[in-house]
Amino acid sequence: MAIAQELEPTQITLDQDIEFPPGDLESQELPLESYLHLQQILLLIKCLDWLWRDRTDYFDAGNLTIYYSPHQKKSSDFRGPDFFVVLDTERRSRKSWVVWEEGGKYPHIIVELLSSSTAKTDRTEKKKIYQDIFRTPEYFWFDPESLEFQGFALIQGTYQPITPNNQGHLWSEQLQLFLGIENRQLRFFSPDGVLVPTPEESATEAQQQLGSIQNELVTTQNQLGSIQNELVTTQNQLDIERQQKDQLAAKLRELGIDPEQL
Repeated sequence: MAIAQELEPTQITLDQDIEFPPGDLESQELPLESYLHLQQILLLIKCLDWLWRDRTDYFDAGNLTIYYSPHQKKSSDFRGPDFFVVLDTERRSRKSWVVWEEGGKYPHIIVELLSSSTAKTDRTEKKKIYQDIFRTPEYFWFDPESLEFQGFALIQGTYQPITPNNQGHLWSEQLQLFLGIENRQLRFFSPDGVLVPTPEESATEAQQQLGSIQNELVTTQNQLGSIQNELVTTQNQLDIERQQKDQLAAKLRELGIDPEQL
């Protein structure tokens, strides 16, 4: 397969003489290898979309064809990563990612999920395509079965391994997030190392926080009740002491003694 010449990371050179296929090309990807692969792709998309729910300047997808060559639709010149993200683009639904319809943009980050049938291609042929043609700044692969996990950053045109931190997480400069394994799944982590939650996990956490607040409120209300009871008891004691003082003063006056002079 021919390798493109040196291009900017997210640009493609377009030849005006080439007749381009229509931009609404259908994705041509094969079924996923396993349920684990499907769950992993959905997890990555769900987490990033939830984290960036207020953003409209990116596109992420899974198992979606990327058309990067203006040849016939049935050409072998397409590769559909298991997961990819394109930055500085419009966030909208697409049937596929057609480079010449997207201003020449390629993915900024790609994640491939290894399997017995794809691992060799993911480690060699696809890695070379993403490095030399796509010029994708960051490429990761993860095996949901063996938990093999590696990442590469494009440095001077060549993929170099990303060094893991103490937790084994790999930094993505493009996403400004860490990628790492949590409960045998590939997850995103904040720059501070906090797990990026799914919407469901966020809802559960919010419910737990609400429960804690409610428990604290009940405790505070009980404490206020105890204080109020103590105030009532104290007031009752003061009333009794005042009554006793009044009775004593009355007896002193009966005896002709002015209690004020004592």
